[in-house]
Amino acid sequence: MKIAVLPGDGIGPEIVRQAVKVLERLKADGHAVVIETAPIGGAGYDAAGDPLPEATLALAKSADAVLLGAVGGPKYDTLDRPLRPEQGLLRIRQALGLFTNLRPALVYEELADASSLRPELVAGLDLMILRELTGDIYFGQPRGRRALVNGEREGFDTMKYSESEIRRIAHAGFAIARKRGKKLCSVDKANVLDTSILWREVVNEVAKEYPDVALSHMYVDNAAMQLVRAPKQFDVIVTGNMFGDILSDEASMLTGSIGMLPSASLDAAGKGLYEPIHGSAPDIAGRDVANPLATILSVAMMLRYTFSDEGAASRIEAAVRRVLRDGVRTADIAKPGEATVGTERMGDAVVAALSAHR
Repeated sequence: MKIAVLPGDGIGPEIVRQAVKVLERLKADGHAVVIETAPIGGAGYDAAGDPLPEATLALAKSADAVLLGAVGGPKYDTLDRPLRPEQGLLRIRQALGLFTNLRPALVYEELADASSLRPELVAGLDLMILRELTGDIYFGQPRGRRALVNGEREGFDTMKYSESEIRRIAHAGFAIARKRGKKLCSVDKANVLDTSILWREVVNEVAKEYPDVALSHMYVDNAAMQLVRAPKQFDVIVTGNMFGDILSDEASMLTGSIGMLPSASLDAAGKGLYEPIHGSAPDIAGRDVANPLATILSVAMMLRYTFSDEGAASRIEAAVRRVLRDGVRTADIAKPGEATVGTERMGDAVVAALSAHR
């Protein structure tokens, strides 16, 4: 298993270091793991004047999977758009053809009371959001800024989807739903947007190939409301790039902390880039307080979706559950007055739980 590790910026190196400990534990137990590290984001710009250096992209293409920390920081905010850290992330997704983004929202029993909602609304929640990752308004052309004839400034972006882009993410959504609860909710804004009208038409066409999966449609504004009103009604949600970006962050808070949620971005063959859904959190970087569990759980997703190693994936997830059951908490998931541990100690606790249950 050749894994390209891209720590990135802010808390990225700290949380990735804990995930690498988990990979090293698996390697000690006999898994064939090879790790190579390279810079991306602000670290890429610092190293090579590019948020996605050529050597980093070459490594990512040659690897079987990519583990990424986070990118971005205030020191890069004044750079021209093509040089900003976030562009490195967008470019690597596009270069690797990663069009399916899987973002689970799982409420651990031990953390149900850490949610922003009442425990009875979220206890047992287990939903998956599939976000299309390489189209939509983030990549549509034309885009830019201009001065109007009256001197007023204007910014513009283009929301655009082709039939083939919609069809392939729809197939991915139905396939995931078929392995779970056989319920798929497609989220769009077909009452307003032509893009969404086409989205809904294509999803309905694809649905005919999956008669065992119950399909429903929901407007994005209603979906946002339903996620906080009755989130357990959902099993799998499939949606476009911008809507998925927003809804998955909303869903993350149902779990108690954005620091608990992993993600996977996959190509057509199952090669993936795995990362926590949170950002680089530069305000807490270097303070040993960041929660590494989302990054560690991203390794579990890597083993499941790219390497088809359900045993190792489940073993990592079980180790995380044991640590939570033992009351180990970073600050973001602790109750007021509850003792907390730092990033390093949380990583060590997961590795210890792995070692104790081989």
